[in-house]
Amino acid sequence: QVQFVESGGGLVQPGGSLRLSCLASGSLFSSYPLGWYRQAPGKQRKLVASISSDARTNYYVDSVKGRFTIARDNARRTLYLQMNSLNTEDTAVYYCNKLPVASWGQGTQVTVSS
Repeated sequence: QVQFVESGGGLVQPGGSLRLSCLASGSLFSSYPLGWYRQAPGKQRKLVASISSDARTNYYVDSVKGRFTIARDNARRTLYLQMNSLNTEDTAVYYCNKLPVASWGQGTQVTVSS
């Protein structure tokens, strides 16, 4: 079963940038679409960006369009999320997963604060 390990989170000031990475186990990484999800305190976990298995099709929730970029490297079994122009509403634990979801990793905390 595929497993995911997220990294790259941290504390950043408003307007700053972070790049998240997600390393997946398993040999079928290139065969399924992937997504980045986030869960803010007291809120449900939601999908913010996704990418097709061949990386030709991306989806972004409206609140991150133009600021976040999702990418994947199938050879390295790694998913990325470049986050620019961060604001306080982006504060959350970020998770990666396949679509449909499998088991969840531990996530990586992103805190945007001055």
